[in-house]
Amino acid sequence: MADILKTAGELRDALVASDEFTALQEAYSTMKADQEAFDLFKDFQELQMKLQQKQMQGQQLEQDEMKKAQELAQKVGDKQVIKALMDKEKAVNDLLAKLNNEITKPIQDLYRN
Repeated sequence: MADILKTAGELRDALVASDEFTALQEAYSTMKADQEAFDLFKDFQELQMKLQQKQMQGQQLEQDEMKKAQELAQKVGDKQVIKALMDKEKAVNDLLAKLNNEITKPIQDLYRN
């Protein structure tokens, strides 16, 4: 178990040193420097969390909540610094998906045989 956790720590360090993560950090810093964009981003995150929690509790989303989410998503999509951040985040998520596929390959192979 200790060897696997050590390897996980090495992967964590490699992720932090990766071009994808470095680009994400830079995009986040750039977005954070734009106070209007940063406030909008935080508002969007908070609303997403609230709506996700509501859905997980089996509650219906109200029409005004959905409308507010759509309006906020449109504003977020119009901000270039937020779009750039999301692009960089996607690149990191793609890298993590590849890592996950590689790590879980033995399990996938086990169930395929």
